Parts: sequence; C-alpha cells; structure tokens
Amino acid sequence: MASSLMQFFGFILALAGFIGLIVCTTMSEWKTSSHPGPSLLTAQTTQEGLWMSCVTYSTGQVNCKVFESLLEQSTDMQITRALMVISILLSSLAVMSSMAGMECTTCMDDKQQLKVKVAFGGAVLFVTAGLCALVATSWYGNKIMVNFHNQHHESQHHSRYDFGKALFLGWAASSLSLLGGLILFCNSKAGNSGQYGQYAGPSQSSAKYI
Repeated sequence: MASSLMQFFGFILALAGFIGLIVCTTMSEWKTSSHPGPSLLTAQTTQEGLWMSCVTYSTGQVNCKVFESLLEQSTDMQITRALMVISILLSSLAVMSSMAGMECTTCMDDKQQLKVKVAFGGAVLFVTAGLCALVATSWYGNKIMVNFHNQHHESQHHSRYDFGKALFLGWAASSLSLLGGLILFCNSKAGNSGQYGQYAGPSQSSAKYI
C-alpha cells in the first residue's frame, strides 16, 4: 500500500513537471528587457521566447513577432528548442508508460514482470526528460547572464536582458520531473526485487518436495 502511494506521488510530481515544461516552452518570457526611453510614452518592455518576441509599450499596446525562419536563429536557440521539444516528447511517453505500469492500474495485471519493466521505463524517461529540460534552461540562462555582463560597460542606456518567468518555470518543472522520475525509479526497482523474490519461493519448495 505504501509502495503504491509513493508511486502515485512520484507520478503526480512528474506529471506536474510535464505540464510545466509545455507551458514553459510556449511562453514568450524566457528573457526580458526594460527600455525607459526619453519619455514615459516611449517606455517599453521587450520579452523574447523560443518562438516569438513581444514588445509591450507603456500605453498597454503589445506587439508580437513570430520567428518565422529557423536558419535566422542562433545555434544556442536551436539547441534549446530541440532539447525542450525532446523533453516534452519523452515526458509524453513517460506518462503513458508510468500509467500502464502503476500498481493502482489494472493494465497488464496478468503480466507482472512486464508491468514492472514498463514502470521502470517510464521512470527513466521522466528522469531523462528532466535532465534535457534542465540543460536547456541552464544553457539559455547562462547565455543571458554572460551577455548581461558583457553589455554592462557598453552603454548606460543600452537595454540588457534579464531572466524571464519562463526560465524559472522551466527550472521548477525540470526539477519536478527529475524528483518524480527518481521516486518512480526507486519504487520500480523495489517492485522488481519483489517480483524476483516471489519466483524464488516455488523453486525452494519444489526442491524440498522432491
């Protein structure tokens, strides 16, 4: 019973991480920059994500532009995009595998060994997805920090980018995926040991009977 509850708890954490990764990837607030301008009417805030950039003016008007060409983006941007998309795809597979392998579901109840292996595979996928997202967000954040310090002495009025909300969400989501995946991993390993223990009993009794 306790094992089933821990498995369910780990799945909920990983599922929350999966949802967070989707929201984070689609957000346009990976990095933000505020430019005061010569007057309050010309003040603006620029936000840039993986797929679009948006400019919000002090008047409340918002102007967004989608990045249409893949080749126009930097290598860092393309790598970050790829890692985030991979993490989402792996997480979607992990959700299906974990649901099928959980003790509280009736799927594959007649094939317990296969059920444990499927649960183990789902846990590994969640951990891998969390690592991909963590690398992507940390890489992107490091580039923002390097550019921020490089532009520090260029111009006092030059707009510099800072961490956006999407980065913090990405770090939280990847951490949830990792934590949930590790809980599922430990639980599935324990279940795997239990399965082997169940098959050790009949062989001993058979030997004693003979």
